Amino acid sequence: MLIGFAVPVSGGWATPDRQARIAQEAERLGYHSVWTLQRLLNPAGSQDGTYRAVPDPLVTLAYLAGLTERVRLGVAIVNLPFFSPALLAKQAATLDHVSGGRLDLGVGLGWMPEEFAAAGVPMERRGARGEEFLAAMRSLWASGSGGAHSEFHGEFYDHPPVVMEPGPAQSPEPSILLGGAAEPALRRAGRLAAGWVSAGRADPRTLGRSIRIVKEAAEKAGRDPSTLRFVCRGAVRVRAAGRADRRPLHGSFDEVRADFADIAAQGMTELFVDLNFDPEITGPEADPVESMLRAEEALRAFAPGG
Repeated sequence: MLIGFAVPVSGGWATPDRQARIAQEAERLGYHSVWTLQRLLNPAGSQDGTYRAVPDPLVTLAYLAGLTERVRLGVAIVNLPFFSPALLAKQAATLDHVSGGRLDLGVGLGWMPEEFAAAGVPMERRGARGEEFLAAMRSLWASGSGGAHSEFHGEFYDHPPVVMEPGPAQSPEPSILLGGAAEPALRRAGRLAAGWVSAGRADPRTLGRSIRIVKEAAEKAGRDPSTLRFVCRGAVRVRAAGRADRRPLHGSFDEVRADFADIAAQGMTELFVDLNFDPEITGPEADPVESMLRAEEALRAFAPGG
């Protein structure tokens, strides 16, 4: 199982200098990938501090692309309804070129009503909208990679004959990883995507069931399930060893590493350590300097081959 690491993207420690330090050190230590996430906004007065001060994920990855050379650059995830197919196609293709073909594009459908309201799109029929979005975006990418022009007429998206150049650096496209935990979302990943990425709130003990659903859908669609990627967002919380109430991915470095092995045994092909869901790292009372010291310790402890 390949190992990645999420850069600081939530809370007081999520600053460009700290993002750069984590990404560059992850590359030096041999990590496969570094990751960001998207949160446009939060409801006013919300007491949920999970997503505080989240920067734009694609701009962040473009910044990190210029500071790294090898490590892959992933977003898990951006929500398709908040973009138009043409805008995300252009941004992703450009980022793929800026990074030298290192982009992994995780996409989803969104869940927060306030974000949909601010983006000016309805929440209804998100699944159908997302499928059509992918078709339109792929049509645009193909037009810039030596294919014929793109013309698309759907229920949600429509564009006349056009050409979008340049296409992505990766051929035919960056890896598209679909998020989502409901069975329709998992089946959609199997039918349409290069793989599936799990959510931070997913139970690490039940990932195998989700993987089976994705693979079944891929096989039914005439695709080879063995080619799919399965990426686990490892919402790690480093704590003292031996706690009676320990949950998977919560505990000492050794305990969490053992959890990695259990996750790999379920069929996950990749995992990235994400400390952004730990309130001791990202909460309003957290000291950003201390958070960074703890993150760098974790970065060394979980390094591939360490």
